[in-house]
Amino acid sequence: MAPPAAAVPLALRLLPAGSYAGRSRVLLLRSATASRRTWLAFVSGFFEPVFYLIAMGRGLGSLVGQLPGPGGAMISYAAFIAPGLLAASAMNGAVFDSTYNVFFKLKYARLYDAMLATPLGPVDIALGEIGWALLRGGLYATGFLSVMAVFGLLTSPWAVLALPAALVVAFAFAAIGMAATSFMRSWQDFDLVTLAILPMFLFATTFYPLSVYPRWLQLVVECLPLFHAVELMRGLTTGAVHLGLLGHLAYFAVMIAAGVTVAARRLDVLLLK
Repeated sequence: MAPPAAAVPLALRLLPAGSYAGRSRVLLLRSATASRRTWLAFVSGFFEPVFYLIAMGRGLGSLVGQLPGPGGAMISYAAFIAPGLLAASAMNGAVFDSTYNVFFKLKYARLYDAMLATPLGPVDIALGEIGWALLRGGLYATGFLSVMAVFGLLTSPWAVLALPAALVVAFAFAAIGMAATSFMRSWQDFDLVTLAILPMFLFATTFYPLSVYPRWLQLVVECLPLFHAVELMRGLTTGAVHLGLLGHLAYFAVMIAAGVTVAARRLDVLLLK
């Protein structure tokens, strides 16, 4: 006998019925196996934020000098932009894998149609692909954190939490990225991805503080997900830890819940209806 609706957890009631078999790890193994032949393309995304850090943190930073950090203490320009680049690294790795790669598998390779002939369900596919994108974003973040450590830009013990925080950020962007991909009709739609990612990277306080904007524009920037990621990373890596960081984590929790739910429901519609 099926359990009454009140006994079913809310998270499961939001997802399509009968679409989860608990086998999402199979997608992770499949993606890891397929990436063995394209490992160079897989790791190439790590270098972009490193180039930015060297060019702007060391180059432009020599002209800028020091500026106030999140706690008011003066920090170098490299130490100011490095957490923002860390957040962008987690975002880029997750978004790239959950958009371009998923779209190819969905529309051209028809890989998911074959998977649904097995015990896998749409929720397994969504969680597996989001998990792989999360791992990619996490690997980029781990590599960039290592670079920050080499450059002496991790000055607080709280920095050990920057990697788990980067994984949360990558998970949120991967979930939203896959949900958005399920609505795309052609490769031209990916111009919208660039239109969303590039302005966030440039304006979400990655390279300068929020105070440079007029108040109306500050409110707009504060709504951007990358802004919350940058503030979270900057607080942890500089030691300016406060309860407000929990608000940033809550923002990403909502992104994760919304992204997974929409992605699973859209895959159910696209592949089973």
